[in-house]
Amino acid sequence: MKIKVKNLNVSFGESHILKNINMSIPENSVTALIGPSGCGKSTFIRSVNRMNDLIPTFQHDGKILLDDKDVYDSKVDVVNLRKKVGMVFQKPNPFPKSIFENVAYGLRIHGETDEEIIEQIVEDSLKAAAIWDEVEDKLDNSAMGLSGGQQQRLCIARTIAVNPEVILMDEPCSALDPISTLKIEDLIHKLKNDYTIVMVTHNMQQATRVSEYTSFFLSGELIESDYTDQLFVSPKEQKTEDYITGRFG
Repeated sequence: MKIKVKNLNVSFGESHILKNINMSIPENSVTALIGPSGCGKSTFIRSVNRMNDLIPTFQHDGKILLDDKDVYDSKVDVVNLRKKVGMVFQKPNPFPKSIFENVAYGLRIHGETDEEIIEQIVEDSLKAAAIWDEVEDKLDNSAMGLSGGQQQRLCIARTIAVNPEVILMDEPCSALDPISTLKIEDLIHKLKNDYTIVMVTHNMQQATRVSEYTSFFLSGELIESDYTDQLFVSPKEQKTEDYITGRFG
């Protein structure tokens, strides 16, 4: 297993958001996290690369093991952790820089100075993110001029440029039109060959299209985790069945 979560509890001040989460995430696969708004899905993925650390009231106990090493161990270099565990947000967030420099940014931050290497990685990353053909002759243009779907694929290229092992996606298609959504979904299928992907989605049809595994969260608890086909066809828990059949949520 690429990620193992053991008895994870997360609180912000008095609010207990995640309650005794135990789950495993296989390598080179897509795991979808489903559940109603406010059930803890985004808090969970932000715990994996310690983005919640930025919130002053954040508290946790339990373990998140990445390759059997606890990401909350005091010896962990958080900058290096976030290089290994990239994040793609709900709303595309390109930097106000050129398309090229958006992708090159992480490489420069991590100390790469060889321009030939940077150029090659930028090209490879844009190709891997299925956007190279659309931008190869406009690399010096501002990324802010791209469409929403292009911006999201650019953000994915920026994430994979630093060679992560895990990509976290927090509803990566929720701000996109259906055609852009399809392109991102096709891209996720290809990326899982090289990365472990954990994706929050409100769209249950999307979960069935892109993921091999699905985990259902409700009120901060993990109700059920299973193969996606199994969970949607014959869930073991009544709460899961109630949610996927539209009785609540």
